[in-house]
Amino acid sequence: MEFNPTRPKWAQIAEVIRKRIATGEYPEHHKISEVRLEEEFGVARGTVRKVTAALREEGLIITTQGMGSFVAERGGRKRG
Repeated sequence: MEFNPTRPKWAQIAEVIRKRIATGEYPEHHKISEVRLEEEFGVARGTVRKVTAALREEGLIITTQGMGSFVAERGGRKRG
């Protein structure tokens, strides 16, 4: 992926993951691996953690300590 130098990398990666969730490429309960994201996008762990934090805040993923992050159930989205 070529990054737009005018936008933070984490925001661009989050956009890609949002699209994958929306299209069903990443279905409910799909594991979001930080290591795989680091490798795929060639970024540091801190960048990936910003991605997962943003997606968690939006209610798109849930993170369970010791298990990892997973795509949230559609009905489980965070409400206003």
